Amino acid sequence: MDSTQQLLQRLLDNLEGWLHGFVDILPNLVLAVLVVTVFGFASKYVQRAIYKIVGRLTAHRTICELFATLSRLAVLLVGTFIALGLLHLDKTVTSLLAGVGVVGLALGFAFQDIAANFVSGILMVFRRPFADGDLVEVGGETGHVQKIELRATEITTFDGLTVTLPNKEVFQNKIINYTRTDHRRVELEVGVAYSDDLRTARDVALKAVKACSTRDQSRDVEVYYTGFGDSSINFSLRFWLDNAEQDAFLAARSEAIILLKEAFDSAGITIPFPIRTLDFGAAEVGGEALSSSLRVVGRDQEVAQGA
Repeated sequence: MDSTQQLLQRLLDNLEGWLHGFVDILPNLVLAVLVVTVFGFASKYVQRAIYKIVGRLTAHRTICELFATLSRLAVLLVGTFIALGLLHLDKTVTSLLAGVGVVGLALGFAFQDIAANFVSGILMVFRRPFADGDLVEVGGETGHVQKIELRATEITTFDGLTVTLPNKEVFQNKIINYTRTDHRRVELEVGVAYSDDLRTARDVALKAVKACSTRDQSRDVEVYYTGFGDSSINFSLRFWLDNAEQDAFLAARSEAIILLKEAFDSAGITIPFPIRTLDFGAAEVGGEALSSSLRVVGRDQEVAQGA
């Protein structure tokens, strides 16, 4: 009985101590609850304000929601830490901060590629190298941008394929945006025979391409000879379009090739085939002259016909 009474007495003493402690901390507890409540309401207004502010910088809804949500969480965390401080739980606050830091560091190492794609996606949204529907060339792929997400960017190629590119690769590589400009240059590499007159060939090429219906009439056609090739003298022909879309580019280049070929045929200018010289007289490999080989073949044919 004595031991039972001692246990009951100890329990009552503990309950009484807890009750006194609760009464002592009650004002701080009420204040802590009030702080959390105030910060909870404030977080909603901060979230709306951040959403509007970020919305002025970018029209990307996901980014706006992300920053708005992060701002609300930040306000709630501040309110929670203040409330814990009022309850004299400073050690708990320190442990929580240390735990968050360790977890964040571990996650950073474990998901560094995902984090890199995520950060690259945010930077791309603010820098705006391209928008939905733009014709771009990036990472060796060319197509129209379909979707820009925080982790990856989707483009549709001219083959109708959907390609998903990680934002880290997109951000770190060269991006060519064909939609940002209204002009695009077409460049053709052509060769003429060594026997042709170069000035005449240049004039014929200029006149032919000037008749291209899709070229920008405000810019001149340019022809520059670039070098001596194996079987031709090469020149570069350039003209501009006032439409940078891929369909217009392909159509203009095709029309220019047709006009140039027709003009050269009419003027008697030759676009030579590749020429190869075969040496049958290399003594070191036991060869012989081509003329000798042809004479032997001719005699064999005569003998066959006589028989």
